[in-house]
Amino acid sequence: MKNNLLNIALFQIGWFACVLSAAAGQPIWGAAISIMIIGWHVWRASAPFAEFKLIMLAMLIGLIWDSFLVWQHWLDYESGILLANTAPYWIVLMWALFATTLNVSMRWLKGRWLYAVLFGAIGGPLAFLAGQRLGAVTFTDTTIALSALVTGWAVLTPLLIAIAQRYDGYPQTRANT
Repeated sequence: MKNNLLNIALFQIGWFACVLSAAAGQPIWGAAISIMIIGWHVWRASAPFAEFKLIMLAMLIGLIWDSFLVWQHWLDYESGILLANTAPYWIVLMWALFATTLNVSMRWLKGRWLYAVLFGAIGGPLAFLAGQRLGAVTFTDTTIALSALVTGWAVLTPLLIAIAQRYDGYPQTRANT
């Protein structure tokens, strides 16, 4: 239980660091904090290479998905863009932060596919709405952007949960200590 609360707290710290620093035009600060959190998470894992693979796959999926949203001009980011029409580096690191929760505080979603779909369809878009209100992202058309986010997160959350089952660096006994 203690590990779950710490996992959630660190995810939230990384999320706010990325969003607020990006909104301020200085995404490097949120990225640095996130990298430290992700590194600490991998270092603590009993199977660090498995956890590292999960994080890398989540980053790749997030890069592709969020770049698609940018390429379609549904989302617009002001800072952290390294290549035109791609997701900023700080949002890709947020996918890594999300991956750090999959085998710890969000372990309860494993095998509960409907809950994973619902959690993704609600949680993902809400996080983006919060990011928009804090100034880190702009929806060029709110209805289309939110529809795409609902659909994407409803599919990608169960996919990431399935990948986390394959690459679990935090066995059940350790995750709940």
